Amino acid sequence: MTIEFQVEGMSCQHCVAAVTNAIREHDANAQVRVDLAAGRVTVESSQAADALKAAIDDAGYTVKSVTGSAAA
Repeated sequence: MTIEFQVEGMSCQHCVAAVTNAIREHDANAQVRVDLAAGRVTVESSQAADALKAAIDDAGYTVKSVTGSAAA
């Protein structure tokens, strides 16, 4: 399923790597695409949206909204 997160606080490639790594800690096979300028993280994963949101939050970023086929 595809889930899109609107994320605040990402400003550089380090942020992209931190968010990507946090998501992949929960799902090593997740496909993660980050649009840094738009603050959008698109994830294809079998994990629940809540678990992935928590991973992003734990990495130090703020999820403002969640949309997609698995949005809670």
